[in-house]
Amino acid sequence: MLTGEQLRFYRENGYVVLDSVFSSCELEECSAEYNQLFERKKEADLEATWRGDWKDRSQSEATSVLSIHSLQNHAGIFTKMLLNDGLLDAIQQITGSGNILLHHTKAHVKPPDKGSSFPMHQDYHYFPYKNDSMVAVFIHLDDTDSDNGGLAVFPGSHLLGPQEDKGSVAGWHYVDQDVFSIEKATPLKDIKKGQVVIFSYLLIHGSYPNSSARVRRMLLFQMMAAEDEKLKESHSSPCQGMVLRGRNINAEANIKKRFENLN
Repeated sequence: MLTGEQLRFYRENGYVVLDSVFSSCELEECSAEYNQLFERKKEADLEATWRGDWKDRSQSEATSVLSIHSLQNHAGIFTKMLLNDGLLDAIQQITGSGNILLHHTKAHVKPPDKGSSFPMHQDYHYFPYKNDSMVAVFIHLDDTDSDNGGLAVFPGSHLLGPQEDKGSVAGWHYVDQDVFSIEKATPLKDIKKGQVVIFSYLLIHGSYPNSSARVRRMLLFQMMAAEDEKLKESHSSPCQGMVLRGRNINAEANIKKRFENLN
């Protein structure tokens, strides 16, 4: 569980870095399954470099980032990690709810020397919720720093609320890259393999290009309180709404509303 100091830090800054959430055995099993999954999918189009007219000030040459969603549908270790009691304890403290639902999971690989950067953005614009309970769980599968594509954040920016969406391509969102430039952001330095960053979906964040000789692999879970409500039907994923803790008392109403919106 989060200490009082960790919870205060999260509330003030919009993120917190945690150690020892997962065992070394879980991390090694996750890492092996992760590599095998990307190897099996290598002939598929996994390219996920951010689109739009934002300018990557760090690299002019072609870059790449590979992405796979819904990892829990590929191997049991990812489901096991979703149900980690220590992780869900922390999410419960942050959201204030004992009823935790899955929104989606995904993995990004930034290859050595040419890993794409990510513009500063808020996840809110992809899937807004009424009470803003959505959090991201960013699991590092490699030692990570600014050189190999680590995270950069604007501490406290979650308190500003949703910012103007400057995305120029449908389905790709980011904030003003001059007002919230990555050069002004705070890098999360020297994050070790296995460390976990939990952050609000309102936190303005992005990541550096991978210009190093090292790969950067990550695994992301996004979760929310079951009591929260979607503001629009978007970003639907397999297993969305899976109950990770507690119960979903709004399940029938949410399913009915989803079908009404589709008709």
